[in-house]
Amino acid sequence: MLVLAFDTATAAITVALYEWTPGEGAVRRGAAEAVDRRRHTELLTPSIASVMAEAGAAPDDLSAITVGVGPGPYTGLRVGLVTARSMGEALSIPVHGICTLDVIAWATGRDEPFAVATDARRKEVYWARYHSFRARATEPAVGPPSDVLDGAPPGLPVVGEGAALYPETLGDSGHGSGHGAGHEPLLPTAGALAELTVARLAGLKGPALLPPEPLYLRRPDAKEPGPRKKVTPA
Repeated sequence: MLVLAFDTATAAITVALYEWTPGEGAVRRGAAEAVDRRRHTELLTPSIASVMAEAGAAPDDLSAITVGVGPGPYTGLRVGLVTARSMGEALSIPVHGICTLDVIAWATGRDEPFAVATDARRKEVYWARYHSFRARATEPAVGPPSDVLDGAPPGLPVVGEGAALYPETLGDSGHGSGHGAGHEPLLPTAGALAELTVARLAGLKGPALLPPEPLYLRRPDAKEPGPRKKVTPA
C-alpha cells in the first residue's frame, strides 16, 4: 500500500509518501516541507512531484491519497482538497480526509490529556482537546485562546502554533528553548498524516478517516458580491 499525504490547512505545505507492508509497517519513501502562508498554490504541486521522484514512484503506483481537511483558512485549505480530489478521480483511487488538529495530536504521541491549538487569525485559534494522541475528547472549535482551557483540568498542556502565539493564555510547558519550543509540534506534518492514515487502514485505533471535504468552522473572508445598488438619476 502506497499512500500519498499532504496538508495545506496551515502555513505548512507538507507532503509525504509512505508505504505500508504487513511485515514492516509504515515506511517513509519521501517527504517535502515548506512554510509559507501565501504560496500554497505555487508550492504544493512541485512538492508532490519532488516527493514522487525521490521515491522513484509513478502516480499509478499510488493506493490512496490522504489530505488534511482543516480547520484552516479558506484559501490554503482549498488548494490541498482540490488537488487531492482531482488526483483521486484521475487515478481512480480512494481519497481520505483527516482533521488537521488530529494530525498534530497524533505526532505528539502523548498518552495523557492535552489540547491542540492552531492559528485562526483575528486573535482566535482553532482547537480541540484530546484524551490521548489516539482519541479526541471534543469537537474542533474556533474562538479566543481562553476557550481552549475554559473548564479544562488545571495545567492541561497545549501544543500547536496557536499555543505558541498566546503563551500568556495557554501556558508555557517550560520544555525546550526558543519561541514555541514547549508547544511542539507547532504545525502538521504529512509524515504524521500518512502514518495516521496507514494505522487506520490497517485497523488500528486512532482518529476517524473523513471525506475529503473542508472543515471551515467559520465563513470565508471573501464574499460573493451582492446585487448592484440602483442609481437614481440626478
